[in-house]
Amino acid sequence: MKHTRQILSVAVPVPLTGLFDYYLEDLDDPTQSCLPGQRVWVSFGNRQLMAIVVEVKDNSELAADKIKPVLRVLESDNIIPSSVMQLCRWAASYYHHPIGEVYSAALPTLLRGEKPLPVSTTTWVSLTDAGKQTDPKTITRSPKQSQLLDVLLSQNPCSLAFIKQQSLAGSPLQSLIKKGLAEKIEVKEQLAQKNESSALLAEPNLPLNDEQQHAFDQIKQELGNYHCFLLEGVTGSGKTEVYLQAIEAVLSNDQQVLVLIPEIGLTPQTLSRFKNRFNCPQTVLHSGRTERQRLHGWQHANSGHARIVIGTRSAIFTPFKNLGLIIVDEEHDSSLKQQEGFRYSARDLAITRAHQQKVPVILGSATPSLESLHNAEQNRYTKLPLTQRAGNASLPIFRLLDLRGRPLEGGLSQPLVKLIRQHLDKQNQVLIFLNRRGYAPVLMCHECGWISERRNCDTRMTLHHSPRYLHCHHCDEKRGIETSCPTCKAKELNPVGLGTERTEQVLQELFPETPVVRVDRDSTRKKYAFENMIAEIQTGKPCILIGTQMLAKGHHFPNVTLAAILDADGALYSSDFRGMEKMGQLLTQVAGRAGREKQQGEVALQTLEPEHPLLRCLFNEGYPTFASHLLRERKLIGLPPYGYIALVHAQSPFREKAQNLLQQLSDYLPDNSETEVLGPIPSTMERRAGRYRFQLMLKSEQRQTLHQSVSQCRLFLENLKMDRDIRWQLDIDPIELF
Repeated sequence: MKHTRQILSVAVPVPLTGLFDYYLEDLDDPTQSCLPGQRVWVSFGNRQLMAIVVEVKDNSELAADKIKPVLRVLESDNIIPSSVMQLCRWAASYYHHPIGEVYSAALPTLLRGEKPLPVSTTTWVSLTDAGKQTDPKTITRSPKQSQLLDVLLSQNPCSLAFIKQQSLAGSPLQSLIKKGLAEKIEVKEQLAQKNESSALLAEPNLPLNDEQQHAFDQIKQELGNYHCFLLEGVTGSGKTEVYLQAIEAVLSNDQQVLVLIPEIGLTPQTLSRFKNRFNCPQTVLHSGRTERQRLHGWQHANSGHARIVIGTRSAIFTPFKNLGLIIVDEEHDSSLKQQEGFRYSARDLAITRAHQQKVPVILGSATPSLESLHNAEQNRYTKLPLTQRAGNASLPIFRLLDLRGRPLEGGLSQPLVKLIRQHLDKQNQVLIFLNRRGYAPVLMCHECGWISERRNCDTRMTLHHSPRYLHCHHCDEKRGIETSCPTCKAKELNPVGLGTERTEQVLQELFPETPVVRVDRDSTRKKYAFENMIAEIQTGKPCILIGTQMLAKGHHFPNVTLAAILDADGALYSSDFRGMEKMGQLLTQVAGRAGREKQQGEVALQTLEPEHPLLRCLFNEGYPTFASHLLRERKLIGLPPYGYIALVHAQSPFREKAQNLLQQLSDYLPDNSETEVLGPIPSTMERRAGRYRFQLMLKSEQRQTLHQSVSQCRLFLENLKMDRDIRWQLDIDPIELF
């Protein structure tokens, strides 16, 4: 028998650049041939790893005896479609990241090993021959068993999901199975089967105002083509309704929709609105789902069964059978940028994918990023403004509360306490925003001034009250609270500063008759805790909400009429050039929670800087004017979006090693006027989790020039012999200065 070889160039999930050649033997067996996008199992060094086939060819530049065989082909077909393969190749090139790790990140975790792709099944219940011969009336001692048997006789087999809906899936079902009258069977899902029996809309669309109608008409006109829309709408202007009607138009063409959201916290309300509107299969992809749930959602999208996919940033790599529209909600949000490992921007990849697949993409926000605003000014995006709140809602009244010379009670000034009381007396709800978890940011000794510093981080440990412990929110170290000062042994240790826990306690003391609901990462750790809190708020009963930015984004609280911001002054003097932009976005988003329906809303900001020009601009003239001022500043100093930057990060347990590595890199880079090299300098938090961190910034007016310099950096670092305890990373278009 003739034997032939097929050479496979595969991407292996290791931190090395390039592809690796393997051979596949005995191609007379048609099940052994491979396609790009297929998974294979290979030997790599002293390990065995899953790899993705990128190219199939007849020969290799390597000598035949240097090429290893593929150990096993894991599927009979490719599982990554060409569209996602193309997106991964672009991402690996643009972000200068190893291609194997990019492909691995595009797969659900359960597909990164050697297990084959599971067949999706659903559980059904079927009657046995004995069950078919049994009269339900003969089961006299258990009405539930009799009822279940009657159901099975009328529709056999019956889905387990339907039996659960009838509250018959527990003891009644188990009893019938034990008696030999019924059995469970696994049936392969017909994923792509379309339900023609029900209308697409479960509830009618809401009427659109003139601005919403214009936006929808513009989007609908571009279906089937690439076009990037920036839907800039004030909070409460009805952006979601524009999304929903655009989605309906896409679904009517038998296509699918991807909706990217920045955080898990927005998923329940988004999914609820979508499920209430559409009679079609929908799936959710985020880290809060189990690995098996995420894999099933991935399969449902790939097969075409899931018509709408809602997910956080990694969902951008989801394969679709027939993608027709991408929506990026809260496009400005920093959560859309991956901050570790493969540092990609889901927003930017969404635009790239839409361009590659020739579909429109909608970027929605009340506070667009300066990059998106600049692209709209350059006519790369079409700007769709929504300047009015939907329905009869009006924009809130803004108040700057001057704290200079005023006493504070638990961080609350008397004018603010008076405002809170006025709104509660009208049976309304109040939202208090403090972007600081825990009880207090510092525990201090009153005698000698000792503070609760983290041993291995350049930061202080936050005091948590219930339960009582110290927690570093940067490296996640936790430890018990000292009973006495470690330095002078004094017993008096005092909390200094405010966190959400402490503010909650103060509010409960000031307003004992009013429920106080704290919403932060600590109070929502338990399963369904966040959903239960939101449901409690949605009842509309008077209450005070205290929380971090989890409360600020996208939520619709009809009865909140006052939004109060306790402390935002720190952002006015941030070392990050994006600090002012982020502050303006966050304050605007918080303000948008107030007065979203018939009642007039108020926004109060406590500040020691009431005369700050940009703060007054934001509150008096709104975010668009505020953003215009920031864009003029950026243009003067050549920072994004008027220039391009990349960061090279280095870290080591030894300060000198991290600094010296970047100094060597800086010395290696050629001197030229096109790329400016700044640093190395310590990161904002120089030491974290026992490792010293430095960074080198590359800055250029031209994107192509910057990427050429980044390529030189990567080549130098990959070929440099360095100690194992040194780590380095590249960050293209960083949104945080580490």
